[in-house]
Amino acid sequence: MEEENYTSASEFILLGLSSQPERQDLIFGLFLVMYLVGAAGNLLIILATGSDSHLHTPMYFFLSNLSFVDFCFISSTVPKMLVNIQMQTQSISYCGCLTQIYFCILLANMDNFLLMAMAYDRYVAICHPLHYSTMMSLQICALMLGSSWLIASLHSLLHTVLMARLEFCASNVIPYFFCDLIPLLQLSCSNTQLNQLMILLVGGLIVLIPFLAILVSYTHIVSAVLKVPSTQGKQKAFSTCGSHLTVVTLFYGTIMGVYLSPSSSHSTDKDSLASVMYMVVTPMLNPFIYCLRSKDMKGATRKLFSIKALSCGL
Repeated sequence: MEEENYTSASEFILLGLSSQPERQDLIFGLFLVMYLVGAAGNLLIILATGSDSHLHTPMYFFLSNLSFVDFCFISSTVPKMLVNIQMQTQSISYCGCLTQIYFCILLANMDNFLLMAMAYDRYVAICHPLHYSTMMSLQICALMLGSSWLIASLHSLLHTVLMARLEFCASNVIPYFFCDLIPLLQLSCSNTQLNQLMILLVGGLIVLIPFLAILVSYTHIVSAVLKVPSTQGKQKAFSTCGSHLTVVTLFYGTIMGVYLSPSSSHSTDKDSLASVMYMVVTPMLNPFIYCLRSKDMKGATRKLFSIKALSCGL
């Protein structure tokens, strides 16, 4: 009987966004700018919400955690890509690839859970304002955050462990700029039915339940706001949800573009572009959406910069 040509891959090749050498400098510059802008924007929100006592509320507690997660999200893939371009290599070690998968799943799950928590916060604030302080107490917010980290960690660990047991054939080329779960499964020579089942069942539930919870929250919010007699009252209520709704649309829209579009419409170029939107552009834009649409965030940001300017002057 012939031996099957299975191997334990020591590294994988990330093709990136273009194989043309003359475009590498442009890609490096573009992604460096996006990374620095995204990292600075998310860190700015963390500093602004932490330094302004008026923003020590459940909504901004979750927003600062979302910014921390987005900072880690963009840092989990882009620096490795930039280093590869500078070093003129496309390789990533086997352990490095599994580490990327773990953190990408973990942080994507946390984005998902935090957006759900923020939707629940808006629901309580608009539909049950008299009970807001008890329904959104510090203990409840901490419990929501802690349970989110626990579930996200266990979910990402599950997929990483299942991936680690697989064997790989001769091909080790991943047509993206980072290690993604589905393309890596396609390279395996082992039976991946269990992996695919867990993606469908566990992964599907972890995405679907928060998404449905957000939809239910906003259904109740819209229903409550429409009962407000004054136009000014309706506008004020909706304005508190505008930033969150924009981020939710951007987050789930890019997820659908990457993972839920028909397979017949998939191509390497389209999938690469969609993954850039999901992994880089969305975390970069989130701070600007909140800063531009929220008067409180604008005020806190200006206050932070004025403090820094005074300290520099001294």
